Amino acid sequence: MKNKFVWLTLVLLASSTLLKAQEANRRITTALPFLQVAADARAGGLGDQGVATSTDAFSQQWNSSKYAFAKKEIGVALNVTPFLTRLVNDIVLANLVGYKRLNERSAVSASFRYFSLGEIEFRDGPTSEANIQKPNELSLDVAYSLKLSDRFAMAVAGRYLRSDLRLQTSNLAGDSNAGNAFGVDITGFYQSEEIPYRNFDGRWRGGFAITNIGPKIKYSQDQESFIPTNLRLGGGFDFGIDQYNKISVTAEISKLLVPTPPQSLNSNPATGGSSPDEIQTFDEFVKSKSAIGSIFSSFNDAPDGFSEELEEVTYSLSAEYNYNDVFALRAGYFNEHENKGARKFFTLGAGFKYTSIGIDMSYLFSTSNTPSPLDGTLRFGLTFLFGQDYREF
Repeated sequence: MKNKFVWLTLVLLASSTLLKAQEANRRITTALPFLQVAADARAGGLGDQGVATSTDAFSQQWNSSKYAFAKKEIGVALNVTPFLTRLVNDIVLANLVGYKRLNERSAVSASFRYFSLGEIEFRDGPTSEANIQKPNELSLDVAYSLKLSDRFAMAVAGRYLRSDLRLQTSNLAGDSNAGNAFGVDITGFYQSEEIPYRNFDGRWRGGFAITNIGPKIKYSQDQESFIPTNLRLGGGFDFGIDQYNKISVTAEISKLLVPTPPQSLNSNPATGGSSPDEIQTFDEFVKSKSAIGSIFSSFNDAPDGFSEELEEVTYSLSAEYNYNDVFALRAGYFNEHENKGARKFFTLGAGFKYTSIGIDMSYLFSTSNTPSPLDGTLRFGLTFLFGQDYREF
């Protein structure tokens, strides 16, 4: 889509990477924000959660240790998420995932996510030749999951990250390059045995994930940014009403493990301070922090203390009805504090399965004064399952 809206879209979506002036609300910004977006329709229908939900083929983004509990030997899945569909039609997040159970206790998995910001057309004059730019970001990862007991598994994933937001035009010249980085995930998942209660059988689920642990991504000699290292914790319960009907409820919280910007940052490099106690530019602030050290300091570095740290925690709630693993209905709610991004939305979703093929869809309703780029977006995912069945202990 080649119109004025595309340039506006690029500025809005890439602001967390390219715009360094911080607002008074100290919203935390990182590079590669697409890594925080639910890249599959099932999670999108459950309020953007997946760390403690039941295993599916798209578990790689949320908690790859869940693959050790997969019921099918092999799974391959594809999902495409469009952005800002009311303005443009070429900004999309594509997600391709695959896993394989190696045996009763272990599995390997991999995924590829590609975020295209569409085509940007530049012209030096009304009759000059068009200069087409296609900024994009991507991630490629592999993981190994292992059951440490019949009910608990852990996994480690390695991820390659690339962010190419350069705009090579005569008016926007500079020394910036495509940024490259790597990240590591450490995850765990617990799933209890079925417990007989008076009127139903129940199962507890719990999970944690620390994702994108790694160094800062560098765009130029003077420009670098944190990747979105994130902590997720979740828990849920399955109500097995009978052999065909099941209702699952899940709650999840998450927090970015990157520094909170100080109360004041100077946008003028000529007068910016050179120590953490002085007013700095955003670039000086980022360069003064180490990536690994910031993971630990992120729990107590908010200028307004513990109350602001709580504002940095997002939460989501979801419910899923499943009939005989053939049909599912889903609903969820996601909340982020007004001072930290103000993402608030309800989601609805559904899933259908026929033999080895599954189809998922979801829809998002924004409830915030800050518009969501996914507001009113219908997402679809396709899953293929093959191989032998694995029973649960």
